[in-house]
Amino acid sequence: MTADELLRLPDDGWRYELVKGELIKMTPAGPRHGRIAMRLGSLLEQHVSAHNLGSVYAAETGYRLEHDPDTVRAPDVSFVSRDRLPPEGESDKYWPFAPDLAVEVVSPWDTVNEVQEKVMDYLAAGTRLVWVVHPKTHTATEYRSLAKVRVLTANDLLDGADVVPGFSCPVSELFQ
Repeated sequence: MTADELLRLPDDGWRYELVKGELIKMTPAGPRHGRIAMRLGSLLEQHVSAHNLGSVYAAETGYRLEHDPDTVRAPDVSFVSRDRLPPEGESDKYWPFAPDLAVEVVSPWDTVNEVQEKVMDYLAAGTRLVWVVHPKTHTATEYRSLAKVRVLTANDLLDGADVVPGFSCPVSELFQ
């Protein structure tokens, strides 16, 4: 299957991702997952809007990370910097590039391999920062590359650093 075919699928109430041409049905998130994603997305949106840094997107936003075979991923929260947004604005198609920041909130049914595959896809496509939030342990894992990984506890800060300048948030705040 291609990204264009995925885009034309009739709405059947499910969310899908495309991984190397294979259609993957995504299980709907539970309330805890949704609340954490919304909380982080809201905090990011407030900061990004206040400083005109770019745009923050919710889980329905697809990014075409690979071509032939196509991979389209939709992180739980994502950010694209202002200088990477096309001058013609947003379209109804998938973004043809990777986000600057991708956030995945781990669900109880996610496997370690599935989450790791997503992280690898984002990084390989050019995502500069990936945050994986772990509700069960109240931690987050920060990836700048597969070699540069930090595990953050509730006492640590998620820091946007050079990707989302000026943004920081205590990890504990995600779980309130």
